[in-house]
This record gives sequence, structure tokens and C-alpha cells, in this order.
Amino acid sequence: MGTPLAVALLIVGLSAVIGGFSIWTARSRRRSADEALDRARTESERLLKQAERDAEALRKEAAIEAREKAHEIAAAAEEKARERRDAIAGLEQALADKTRAFTDRLAATDRTEQDLRARATALVVQEKSTAASLARCEQLTAERQRELQRIAGLSADEARELLLKQIEGDARRDAANLVKRLETEARETAAQRAQQIIVDAIQRSAAEHTIEATVSVVDLPSDDLKGRIIGREGRNIRALETATGVELIVDDTPGAIILSSFDPYRREVARQSIERLIADGRIHPARIEEVVEKVKNEMEDALRREGEEAAFELGLYDLHPEVLRLMGRLKFRTSYGQNVLNHSKEVAFLAGIMAKELGLNGQTAARAAFLHDIGKAIDRDLQGTHLELGLDFLRKHGESEPVLQAVAAHHMDIDWPSLEAMLVQAADAISAARPGARRDILESYVKRLEKLEGIADSFEGVSKAFALQAGREIRIVVESERVSDEATVWLSKDIARRIENELQYPGQIKVTVIRETRAVEIAR
Repeated sequence: MGTPLAVALLIVGLSAVIGGFSIWTARSRRRSADEALDRARTESERLLKQAERDAEALRKEAAIEAREKAHEIAAAAEEKARERRDAIAGLEQALADKTRAFTDRLAATDRTEQDLRARATALVVQEKSTAASLARCEQLTAERQRELQRIAGLSADEARELLLKQIEGDARRDAANLVKRLETEARETAAQRAQQIIVDAIQRSAAEHTIEATVSVVDLPSDDLKGRIIGREGRNIRALETATGVELIVDDTPGAIILSSFDPYRREVARQSIERLIADGRIHPARIEEVVEKVKNEMEDALRREGEEAAFELGLYDLHPEVLRLMGRLKFRTSYGQNVLNHSKEVAFLAGIMAKELGLNGQTAARAAFLHDIGKAIDRDLQGTHLELGLDFLRKHGESEPVLQAVAAHHMDIDWPSLEAMLVQAADAISAARPGARRDILESYVKRLEKLEGIADSFEGVSKAFALQAGREIRIVVESERVSDEATVWLSKDIARRIENELQYPGQIKVTVIRETRAVEIAR
């Protein structure tokens, strides 16, 4: 009995203990919770105060930043306002200037308008005065004509008929003079024939030289080409002669035509042009002009190569290209029948050898000797002696002073500047004095033809002039824009009259003036 009671008491005691422990635990937890709550309240109050302090600081900083930003915005606005005011002031000034200029222009326009009105009024008055004067002149002319008819006893038709009779009488008198001159020439035929026989005999003694200096021969594959070269009504041969300035002689010589001109350069251009036309097969005036122009352009390159080859033979390697081109042109120039390029090379060889033998500057002597006659390549195109033109050209292209002085002294126009200059003059004299080197008659003949062409070129409106048939004819091509058909008649008379006054020549010279009008357009 005692055991269950003890157990029960034990259980009750344990329960009481457990209950008391639970109550103590609960109270302890409540106290901890209360303490935590107090700490939380204290911390929250502290954080709230800290937040208030931070908020106040932020508010003050924001206020300061706002004031600064407002100050910056105000300054920027003030700057923009100042710029706007300056711009407005500039615009106002410009507007004022434009207004002032417009006012001035308006005033000038008013003055001009008043001036124009005054001029218009004066013009109306002048027109009336002119009309009155014209009417008065017509009245006086009619009265003068009636008075002349009354005094002369002739009407206008009768005066015209009288004038025509006078012109007819002048024409008959000129015809009688022409007949008389022809009769005189016929009586002199025997003497001229005898002179021709003598001249032929003289020419045969130097036939090869004369042919080389005055004519060239073009071989033809067939005689049928002669007709094509002549062309319908001779238009092709006329186009060739006009474009090249060379006389074409198409005669009975089988398989050949002859080119006659005192200028070897023209003959060479004509020879190459005809050979190309024959090879091409198209022979007509337009093609002839095209081929001739192309050959002339190619000849410039060929002339430069000729000058380079001559300079290379002499050991002159630093000459200007333009100097070489002119030296090559001397291949087609003769002086008293002597080829000037060959003469220049010969003089250079002689001067260089003599200078080396004497211990002088052989390069300077040879260079000056080679260039001493370069002016002869341009003296037909420009005014001046070949010596003056040559010196100006060489000085322009950088030749040294010793060379220029030697060239200037080769005709003894100045005192000897150096021993090399004396050698150049001596070599020039040796080359010219060589037996058979020169012929004075040919040179005087060439000079006469050059002067004949120069007279024609001196007239206004002349484009080209060519002396043909050994100087017995000169053909002149004029610019159609500057010379009319009527003016060509007077131009031919003026040229003929000047030739009569300034030249001495045997027989007579035929002056032919050619005027051609062309219209050219390109289809694109």
C-alpha cells in the first residue's frame, strides 16, 4: 500500500518541481523579453535621434547645393541674356547699316532715274534735231543733185554711162599695155633661151648637189597613183601644196613625182606625208591635212633624236632637250648650200681636236663650236640675226658664260674673250672654206624666197604664205574670219605692189590669195 502512495507522492512532487521550474522559466523569459524590449526602445530612440540629426544635415547640404545650383543657373541665364543682348545690338547695328545703305542706294536710284529722264528728254530732242537735220540733208542733196545735173547737163543715168565708158577705156589701155609686154617678151625669147641653155650646162656640173638642195623625189608603186594624187579637178594636189608649202611636179617621169621647195624641212614633211597617203590608200583633202599635221608632230621627235645622235658623237651628254631639238632641225637647213648640222659637227670636231692639242678646254671649245649656228634654226621664224637669236636661246636654257662668249665671237663681232673662242672661229672658217662646201648663188636664192614669204606674212589676216616655182609664184592663205572675198582682191594687189617696190627678180611673180570658209561641228 505504501509503494503506490510513495509513487504518487513522488509524481506529485516531481510535478510541483516541474511546474515551479516552468513558472520560473516563464518569468525569466518575460524578464528577458522586457529587457530586450527596453533595449529595443532605447536603440530605436537613439536611431531616431541619429536619423533626425542626419536628416537635418542632409537638409542643410541640400539647401546649400540648391543655393549654389540656383546661383549657377542665374549666372548662366545672365550670360545668355548678355549674349542675347549683344546679338540683338549687333543685329540692330547691321539693320541700321543696311537701312542707311538702302537709303543711300534709293537716293542714288532716284538720282539715276532723274538722270535717265533728263537723258531721255535730251535724246528725244536730239532725235528731233537729227530728223530735222536728215531731212535738211536730203533736201540739200536733192538740190545739189539737181544743180549738178543742171550745170553738167547730164542726168544720173547719163553720168553712170559716162563713168562706165571711162572704166572701159582704162581697161582697154591696160589690155594694150599687156599686149605690148607680151610682144616684148616674145622678141626676147631667143635671148632667154640662150641663157637657159647656159644655166642648164652650169647645173649639170653640180647636178647631185642641186637636186639635194632644191628637190626631192617620191617613188610611186604605180603610175595610176598620179591621178589619185592630183585628185578630181586637182583638189588633192592643191590641198597637198597648201598644207606643206611644197610644189608638186607630176610629169611624165615614170613611177615618181618631184617635190620642189627651197626649204628641206617642208620637202621632208611632204615626202613622208605622200608616202603615208599612198600606203594608206585614202587620198582626199581632209585626210591629207590630218596626215600632214601628224607628220609634223612626229618630225619634232625625229629632230630631237637627230640632235641627240649628233651630240652623242661629240661626247656632249648634258644638253637641254630644247637645244637638242633645235640642233636636229639644222639637218634641214643649209647655209650657202652646206648642211648646217653637218657643218656644226665638223666645226666641233675641229675645235675640240685643236683645243686638246693646245692643252685647252676641249669640252668648252667643242660645245661652243657645236652650238655656234643654233640661231639658224629659228631665224626664219623670229626677227633678228641668227647670232642674237642663238645667244638669247642658249642663255635662256642655262648655257655657261664661256660657251656663250665663244659663240658670240665666232663672227668676230666682239673681241676674243678666250682662246677657245678663237679656235671656234678658226674651225668655222676651215669648215666653210673647204673646197665645194658652199655655194653663194643658192644662199642668195633662198634669202630672196624667204624675203618674198616675209613680205606676204607681214600683211594682216595672212595665215600662211608659200613661195613656189622657184619664186615665180607665191600662194597666200588668209583667215576667212578677218579677210572678206572683196578684200582678197585688194590684198593681192597690195602684196604685188610691195614686191615690185622691195624685191629685185627676173621675169614676173604670180600672187595668188586663197580664202576658204569652213564649218566644223562634232557629233557626240
